[in-house]
Amino acid sequence: MLTVRPIDTRNPADRRRFLRFPFALYRHHPLWVPPIKPDAELQLNRDKHPFYAHSDADFFVAERGGEVVGRIAALENRPYNAYHHTRNAQFYLFDCIDDHEVAAALFERLFEWARRRGLNRVVGPKGFGPLDGYGLLVEGFEHRPAMTMMNYNLAYYPALLEGQGFVKEVDFVSCYLGADFHMPERIHRIAERVQQRGDLRMYTFPNKRQLMKHATDIGRAYNKAFVNNWEYYPLTDREVDFVAQNVLVVADPKLIKLILHGDDIVGFLFGFPDVSAALQRCGGNVYSWHIVDLLLEFRRTRWIALNGAGLLPEFQGRGGNALLYSEMVKTVRDSGQFRYADLTQIAETAAQMRQDLISLGGKPYKNHRVYRQDL
Repeated sequence: MLTVRPIDTRNPADRRRFLRFPFALYRHHPLWVPPIKPDAELQLNRDKHPFYAHSDADFFVAERGGEVVGRIAALENRPYNAYHHTRNAQFYLFDCIDDHEVAAALFERLFEWARRRGLNRVVGPKGFGPLDGYGLLVEGFEHRPAMTMMNYNLAYYPALLEGQGFVKEVDFVSCYLGADFHMPERIHRIAERVQQRGDLRMYTFPNKRQLMKHATDIGRAYNKAFVNNWEYYPLTDREVDFVAQNVLVVADPKLIKLILHGDDIVGFLFGFPDVSAALQRCGGNVYSWHIVDLLLEFRRTRWIALNGAGLLPEFQGRGGNALLYSEMVKTVRDSGQFRYADLTQIAETAAQMRQDLISLGGKPYKNHRVYRQDL
């Protein structure tokens, strides 16, 4: 008999039942990158995760014969709905065996949850904030995800959603830059002229201490850069600090670059060594020997994830784009370490940047799709 029930997030056994299911589902899959277990646990912590200061979420498991066969999270992001004048519910952390009956039971429970709150549309996968990545993978199943901020799922997942009536809402495309990539010299010349003019300039942090000193300012600039994007909503100060601290505390300061106008941050480029291979080996754990392996992988990986490139809207079209793209190439080329770059999840609504990157030679090779269904 198939049942779907909410879990009690205050109950450790219930939390483990929800969190362990994907580890069982993907245990033989060579490309899945497990989440860091404390980070996954934090998403269910109503006292510590900043999302719960303004919004709500519940978590459900589908069980058959005493075994978990699916799970889903139901979210109501109130600031997002207020900003966009919508009444959306979101789903996230959807995992399921290849069974349309199980998927139907999970989504019907989600739809009931949304209707009780007066919500009239369901979108997802979309998580608790900008660190969670967006969408189901619909193209590029043969590639390992870059770190844990890019979701990976089994190839039958899109059919499960489409079988429940979900349709495309928006796509997030990731582009690949290989060792043979050469940006046109005119882009570098434009970038040089912009800096010589003195209107905009690049800044790279000399050390981790200076990077962390400016973490909150960087977080605020990150928030403002995407105001025209589908996924945007105004983050609270606590969320800004949460994003900045979680991202920058593990960052190499040489790979975090800012575009300044005077002393104001108007653009940024975040580069992270892709340590997904080490994350696979640690299996979501963070024991001391896993941390050592992760630190070693930071130095030996040949992949860099460019997961965060943005420019405030008012500075686009003033040479800032060329400065940003030129710096992307230099980040990879001048490192002496990286040969490949993943330009991670460029939203369909970021039309200019997406077209620029493809025109300049970036090769789209992964596509994550956010789905919707009206209630």
